[in-house]
Amino acid sequence: MNILKMKFMRFLGFKTKPKAPWKKYYTKDEMKIKIPDISMYELLEKSVKKYGNKTAIEYYGTKISFKDLLKHIDEAARSFKALGIHHGDIVTVLSANVPEAIYAIYGLNKIGAVANIVHPLSSENEIKEALNRYSTVMLVAIDITYEKVKNIIADTKVYKTVVISARDSMNMLYKIGYEVTSGRKVLKPKKNNMYIYWRDFIASGRTYDKPIGKHKVDKDYPALILHSGGSTGIPKGIVLSNGNMNAQRLQALSVLDDLNIDDVILSIMPIFHGFGFAVGINDALSCGAKVVLIPIFKAREFDKLIKKHNPSILIGVPTLFEALLGNKGMNKVKLSNLKYVISGGDSLNKERISKINDFLSHHGAKTKMLQGFGMTEAVAVVSLDLKANSKPGTVGIPFPGTYVKIVKPSTDIEVPLGEDGEICISGPSVMLGYYDNEKETNESLRIHSDGNVWLHSGDIGSMDEDGFITYKQRLKRMIITSGYNVYPSQIEEVLEKHPAVLDSSVVGVPHPYKQEVAKAFIALKKGYHDTPSLRKELNDLCKKNLATYAIPKYYEFRKSLPKTMIGKVDFKKLQQENMEKREKDDKN
Repeated sequence: MNILKMKFMRFLGFKTKPKAPWKKYYTKDEMKIKIPDISMYELLEKSVKKYGNKTAIEYYGTKISFKDLLKHIDEAARSFKALGIHHGDIVTVLSANVPEAIYAIYGLNKIGAVANIVHPLSSENEIKEALNRYSTVMLVAIDITYEKVKNIIADTKVYKTVVISARDSMNMLYKIGYEVTSGRKVLKPKKNNMYIYWRDFIASGRTYDKPIGKHKVDKDYPALILHSGGSTGIPKGIVLSNGNMNAQRLQALSVLDDLNIDDVILSIMPIFHGFGFAVGINDALSCGAKVVLIPIFKAREFDKLIKKHNPSILIGVPTLFEALLGNKGMNKVKLSNLKYVISGGDSLNKERISKINDFLSHHGAKTKMLQGFGMTEAVAVVSLDLKANSKPGTVGIPFPGTYVKIVKPSTDIEVPLGEDGEICISGPSVMLGYYDNEKETNESLRIHSDGNVWLHSGDIGSMDEDGFITYKQRLKRMIITSGYNVYPSQIEEVLEKHPAVLDSSVVGVPHPYKQEVAKAFIALKKGYHDTPSLRKELNDLCKKNLATYAIPKYYEFRKSLPKTMIGKVDFKKLQQENMEKREKDDKN
């Protein structure tokens, strides 16, 4: 399917300029941010010309300069063309944070193909669904996913899988260590017509002598497909344009204007996460910062990472900062080099924020943690509680060029300042739409009476007289665990495949480290009972069909589940009962 034939609502400028009580915090030029009509690759190319031999990426003993980064990206682009990838094709990237995945994403962008970035811990069925739903013709997969890929690849249209490994860009010492500890245990495919390793993939493009950039890639052309939930809670493919990505990059650099070539960012947030790729990779490279790629984050080694790389920027979800507090090795670590500590992906309560800020201060940091609000549908960041213009407890003011208003849920009727309502967003970072899903796109992107397209977030919040936003809660049932979106309806569908399950309901319950985890309430059919073997069968079923982070942490079996007046399972009552039980247990 040619992605050019897909119809999306586009941001073509404002019909009527929305109100912006926060505009006093920006200059007129900042508010009139201009998005260049170029690709994501072309904007990165400008940074390469500016920073040349400075280190762009550091990865397990290997330092990659901006100049070499572009060289590797260009080689990948040529190899994709040599193996038959065309303008408009979709290639799925199934990988952790390794250099080869970065080369692939930007290389695809250079030739006008679209990178569909998928979580490498996805289940077999989720991978197959991602390949088929998005008409993927080629797969770039890290080798640890091969055990799942080999079981489903024949049921897709993928004609070639490019195999990458965490070891590919390591220096020799790290490679040896990796092979001794982890690499030798990884099942790898044999070279054949279906599978090609990265080194051979790059070699295949060296003899390709045809032009590779003959199609113009403009700002309205799709660049990436990332994944989140639509209004129904079913995972959706969010199509982000080159203009979306470039807008977010320019907005971020306008706001964080003191970033420079001396800065170091730990890229712990994964590339398949909007926050991870947009801020941790795309934005960081734009300002000449050094990106330290971390493919697998281990909380117990957090102190070693800080000591070794002395970062000036830390971005992450609340789980990351919980790990910071819980790492005993951090007691002797100084954080005086930190400029920015930014939390996204979910909100933190005031007590947690206070603890993190006390920790930062105690370790010599001259900054406090900044909270923001965002969603992948608007390239991860919509607003940020800036150091210069901060109101504790809020998620700050919108990025320049982005507009936010608070409306009565599912309408375009604005509520008065200070009142709660649904957060709506308009501006150049708002997505093109959900892939091949006009109904879901029209639910989320709506034209209001002012003539502008607004993204309905499904989140509740309020705005004060200065434009500062306070986030309250989600309208959706979505659970956020360690920064990842988990959809109860998806888990329930899997559980109810088991012949013993009559009814199920999944809710999010508090977790001291992951913020929330999934708990499944299950009613069994007559003749079945809660046994260790049944629990194992259910867990195995979930492992087969769900990503690791979506597997229920707890199971509770009941004779029946509470129902609403119209016969639906009352998940809100289950949440309330679970909370009351926890409070009672805590008192005892």
